Amino acid sequence: MEKVVSIGILELNSVAKGIEACDVVLKRSDIKLIDAYPVCPGKYLILIYGDVAAVESAIDSGTAAAGANFVDKFVIPRVHEQILPGILGTNKINEINAVGVLETFSVASSVIAADASVKAADVDIIEIRLAKGLGGKSFYTLTGNVSNVKAAIDAGAMTVENEGILVNKIVLAEPHPDLKKQLLKW
Repeated sequence: MEKVVSIGILELNSVAKGIEACDVVLKRSDIKLIDAYPVCPGKYLILIYGDVAAVESAIDSGTAAAGANFVDKFVIPRVHEQILPGILGTNKINEINAVGVLETFSVASSVIAADASVKAADVDIIEIRLAKGLGGKSFYTLTGNVSNVKAAIDAGAMTVENEGILVNKIVLAEPHPDLKKQLLKW
């Protein structure tokens, strides 16, 4: 996969309209589809990447096609290189040290917070889980030394706290070995 310059996410409250908007998005610009799928409670997510102008144009076209079914959207230019593998569950994590978890009420807020976290401190994203099986909520997990994990989680939380989107955040300085194994299985 080529280097991801920017990502965009479009969220709709209708699966049928989401599929239609996805078609519009894909036909509009020179972008690549990361994923598109229904999530609880009856929403539809479209995740794309490409250069900033193409992603912005595609997301704008999808928003127009969504009409009254539009819920949320965002574009992150210059997205951190760990974000896409975190979403896809393909980050290579060899060792888990301290663990941080940040949980949000929306997909967009979780991705924005995760990007802020990895840009703020030397940590590794374990996973970014976007709404699947979570009733529309999202969360991400990361690892590193205790002070870096705390700094990363605090930076992520600051990006979403004022919007009332933060559900919870935790830092585990020394997670149990069985929990470490479990986090790597996700």
